Amino acid sequence: MTDSRASFSIAAAALARAQAVAGLLHSRESRATAMRLVGAAAGLKAEADRLLATSVEDARRAGATWQEVGDTLNISRQAAYQRFGQALDPRTGKAVAKDVPAAAIDRAIAVFAQLSAGDPAAVVADFDDQMTSAMTSEALGDTWASVLAAVGSLEKTGEPASHRVSGLVVIDVPLTFEAGEMIGKVSIRDDGRIAGLFILNAPESSAGGSA
Repeated sequence: MTDSRASFSIAAAALARAQAVAGLLHSRESRATAMRLVGAAAGLKAEADRLLATSVEDARRAGATWQEVGDTLNISRQAAYQRFGQALDPRTGKAVAKDVPAAAIDRAIAVFAQLSAGDPAAVVADFDDQMTSAMTSEALGDTWASVLAAVGSLEKTGEPASHRVSGLVVIDVPLTFEAGEMIGKVSIRDDGRIAGLFILNAPESSAGGSA
């Protein structure tokens, strides 16, 4: 739990970081200054993330729902909960550990960046044995092309939602195309290999394909 003094302290730290970034923006010509700006910006992001987390906690204590938090952040209710929520084990009353590795989420997002860049071979290179036998890079490229034919180019990816199922991390990545919304579902093993890949219609959408 946070209190108003803690939130104010975090906000003050974020402001100080922002002022440091602003000061460097006027003198970033040299390599050294440019790298100091990178460091300052990274520090600002860390403080902003802390402030966002405490703000969400304060909002939840004030009665806000996860749906309201998600709507404010332009992400789903599930994604908001997975990012900021913490379930309690009813047997112990202690927080349940979140065991979805960040690397798996990053890999899932990278899948669609690689497909968008015309490099399905980079995706197939991380397939597990079963996926490798079922899907070639050419077939994956053809599937992606059929998606693009239906909804246009990929414009951006949204906030992923993830959960564990039968030893796999299953990650849903919202995909915004020129003419529609879809969901990329990637299943990743603990060793980092891709065990499943689907491109599905989003709930509001009616066009799409699957791999």
